[in-house]
Parts: sequence; C-alpha cells; structure tokens
Amino acid sequence: MTSFGRLTLALAGATLMCAAPASAQDKDIKVGAIYMDAQGFYAGVRKGIQTAADDAGRKLEVIETNAQGDVSKESSFIDSLISSGVQAIIVSPVSADGSYRAIRRAHDAGIPVVCYNTCLNDADMKEYVSAYAVGDPYDFGHKLGDKAADYFIAANMTAPKIAVLNCEFVEVCVTRRKGFEEALKAKVPGAEIVANQEGAILDKAVSVASTMLSSNPEIDAFFGEAGGATLGAARAVRSQNRVGKVVVFGGDMTTEIAQELAQFDVIKAVVDISGQGLGKLAMAQAVKTIEGDAPADIKVPYEIDVYASAEDGKAWLEAHKDGIP
Repeated sequence: MTSFGRLTLALAGATLMCAAPASAQDKDIKVGAIYMDAQGFYAGVRKGIQTAADDAGRKLEVIETNAQGDVSKESSFIDSLISSGVQAIIVSPVSADGSYRAIRRAHDAGIPVVCYNTCLNDADMKEYVSAYAVGDPYDFGHKLGDKAADYFIAANMTAPKIAVLNCEFVEVCVTRRKGFEEALKAKVPGAEIVANQEGAILDKAVSVASTMLSSNPEIDAFFGEAGGATLGAARAVRSQNRVGKVVVFGGDMTTEIAQELAQFDVIKAVVDISGQGLGKLAMAQAVKTIEGDAPADIKVPYEIDVYASAEDGKAWLEAHKDGIP
C-alpha cells in the first residue's frame, strides 16, 4: 500500500450512473476520509470505504489521507476538507482529547463527522460526532481474555504471568485491556500482568517485547492490544528462542498474523474487527447522515471475530488472498 500523498493528489472514488430520475438520493456526494495508518487494519478500512463509494449508485468522491498518528496532520487535513466543501468527514481520531478541536471546527461548519474504530471522549462525541462505527472494545478484549483463560486452564497453569504490548494512547485500547483482564481473571484468578508498555508499531513492538523477555524471563504470554503489537510479540518470542515457552494472544488480523496463527506454535488466538467491513459501515453512516438519517444512539456496532486455531488462520488467508484485512 503506497502513502496517500497530499490533498491534491489524494482523490479516490467512482462514478456510477443511475437510469432512474434524479432524486435526493441521487445527488453527488463528496466525503473526506482520514486514516491513522496506511497499512494493516487501516488499509482494510480504506478498501471498504472505496468499495462502498463504488457501490453507492451515484457520483461519490472520496478525498483521503493518512494522518500517520499525528494530531497536527489530522487537524490540518480536516481544515483542508472544510475548505474543499465536503459533506461529511470519516475519521479514526488520533486522540480522544487532542482531536476534538479540529472535529469541533468541522461540526461548527455544518459538516457531520463519522468516527470509526476510535472516537472522542463521551462528552465531546455526543456534542460533535454524528455516528461512530465501532466493534465494542470491551467485548474485543473480553473475547480474547476468555480464550487465553481456556488455554491456561488446559495447560494447568494457575498463575500465568502476562506481558502487555499496548496502544493505550487511544482510549479503545485501554478498554480492550480491561475486557481482557476481567475475562482472564474470572477463570484464572491467579493470572498476573507483570509488564505493560506501549508497542503499537511493529518495529518498536519487537524491540519492547524482546526487552520484556530479557528482563522478565518468567513471562508465559503476551497480550498484543493491536496488530503491530501482536506480530511484534510473536517475532520477539521467535528471536529470543522462546517458542514452546511463551505464547501470544492478540488483536487485529493481517496476512502475517494469520500465517503465524496457521503455524499455531506462538500465536494461539486473535480477535479481529474487519477493516473492510468497518470501512463500509462508516461510509454507509456518512451517507445516511448526509441524507438526514444519523443514528439516534451515535454508536453503530460492528461484529467481532475470534480466530483460535491453525485452521482459522488458514481459512483467513484463503479468504483474503489480496492480503487486505
């Protein structure tokens, strides 16, 4: 996946002509879309948004960029979108607190904002956001914690020690960990979190996980709160020759993570929210909001998938031959 470039170079969309007479639902639409990254989950979101645009049955132009996890870049692009006259903005805010000023500017300009995956804090979300397409982060973590507990019970481990590679600069990851810990300790009360450090980006995750293993040789498992953390933990386990001694439970499917799961010697379970599916849902909410049909409860749930066997990993790879989650 290449980077998305500047605003003037970042136009994507498709025009489908309808034979029916023009109506309110046939008018052209221009939507802004901001991704937090250019690969993995966000590449899936981008494909989902573009697919939804192609299938819209009208001219639907998408102006898009990659904020690269930078609040200032996100803010600048939102201002560009406001100036360009978009009718809605789709965004996964970089910061629950730091992103609200730019989103408020869009709201004050009469442009509805649709969050996906991440959003603002509850008070600002209710004030400035029209819809939030999301897989419940607590349920996300809880499903994974439940699978981890089952693994430890089957292995007769009553007091496993777990290290966490987190992405807790966004609130959803804090909630993922809460769900994970509560599900795990409900079944294995002796389980203990012995380390918790940020490691959302792959290279950093490998480095941090490797250091954790060296500093805490008693670690039995990792919980990777997001895709980079999950894969980074698995690679650290291999590089430190801890295969068979340390396992990984993590979030967010990618080709590399599915390949690891298919081997089933390090990664034992993955919980995932389809990037493509969430992108389609976010675009659908943007169109509905433009047409005056915003959801009453703001949050629009998306299903969460659990993959917990080698066969699950192989099936995911077969279903995603293009590698886009």
